[in-house]
Amino acid sequence: MNKNKICRYIRILTATVIGILAILAFAGIFYPVKIFDLQVSALAQRVIIDFSLAAALLFVGVLLLTLLFGRIYCSTLCPFGLLQEFLSFAFRRKNLPQYRKSRPYKYFIAVIVFGTLIGGTAYLIRLIDPYSLFGSAISGAYLGIGAIFIVAVLVWFKGRLFCAEICPVGAVLGLVSKFSYNKIYIKEENCIACGLCARNCPTASIDYKNHEVDNETCVKCLKCPAVCPKGAIVFGHKNGKEAEFSPARRRLLIGGAAFVVLAAAVKGGMEIGKGIAAKVRRVILPAGADNAEKFANKCLNCNLCVQNCPMKILKKADNEFGAVHIDYASGFCDYDCHKCSEVCPSGAIRRISLAEKQKTRIGLASINPDVCIQCGLCVAECPRGIISKEDGEVPLIDSSGCIGCGVCHSVCPVQAISIFAVQEQQVL
Repeated sequence: MNKNKICRYIRILTATVIGILAILAFAGIFYPVKIFDLQVSALAQRVIIDFSLAAALLFVGVLLLTLLFGRIYCSTLCPFGLLQEFLSFAFRRKNLPQYRKSRPYKYFIAVIVFGTLIGGTAYLIRLIDPYSLFGSAISGAYLGIGAIFIVAVLVWFKGRLFCAEICPVGAVLGLVSKFSYNKIYIKEENCIACGLCARNCPTASIDYKNHEVDNETCVKCLKCPAVCPKGAIVFGHKNGKEAEFSPARRRLLIGGAAFVVLAAAVKGGMEIGKGIAAKVRRVILPAGADNAEKFANKCLNCNLCVQNCPMKILKKADNEFGAVHIDYASGFCDYDCHKCSEVCPSGAIRRISLAEKQKTRIGLASINPDVCIQCGLCVAECPRGIISKEDGEVPLIDSSGCIGCGVCHSVCPVQAISIFAVQEQQVL
């Protein structure tokens, strides 16, 4: 078995494992070792907004992986990319569209999306980011379902066009991939120009007539070496002249225009963020979200926390609030759980310990004395022991120790207790 086939089998095995783990995680069955901490958009947000050193190191790690192997991330670690690969397999298209010249508009999509993120809001990135769309789709959100339908149509007619020409993450990794150490290349002396490689390339990156491969759009699925009957296509390091930066006039113009768009996008992101902050209503948020304005601008709406919440009180974005939020209508926040903080990859919900979570005020409880029947259930069930009751009296809540977990509201048989959101979360 040659090296190319071994690499392909390793890639398929790794992608299969990652895909299964992703499905299990978003189904709320099993959350694996932090595989979603490697998602580029989530890492970028933690670096840009939170200045996280750990995220910065992981981000550099992804870039180094790309610099070494090309866009292997897109065919191995990106769950939305794996979903498209599954769709390609399910459709069993024998002849995909052949070579498609890369277009510069993807760079402008990327600078607009990441520019607004630098400006302080994830509003745009969660509409097009592959990780966010995958999470939305698996969790049954309307945005994700719509995205799956559109991408399925694209896969049927154009292969992985989204990855090659639309995805902002792909555009960034593609630029790095142009200078990767290992590439897909064609040995001209072996090639018989049969076109099998081009007909099987999901990103239309192979120009077999001119013996060229666009390693910027190639996602390193390694199908082409497997189908080549002459072993003319190789994945590895090609001796000889490597890709160099060429200050061609067209590239300089595109780069200059992209810089101008980036500056405008950063400013636009600031304005969008302010607009979102001004319109958000007060909602109860998971411990570590800090406040509604910040959270509404940081949450990627991947819904990983929603799917993994054991109490099922976390709800998806809706018309009232454009991000994940807590609804105590059917439960309460378990005092001994901080799963949402553990699974959030973007920093929208900060990583906090269970001890800190148990002291973080996310709301305040209030008892309506006109409704209360003085049963005392709230006194017995309060995990912080801050509700007291004298015989024949309405229970009293020590507001200085209340964190708004909702247990008292949940056990009250007459709904005499309400939980109100706080403007800013506070560690007591």
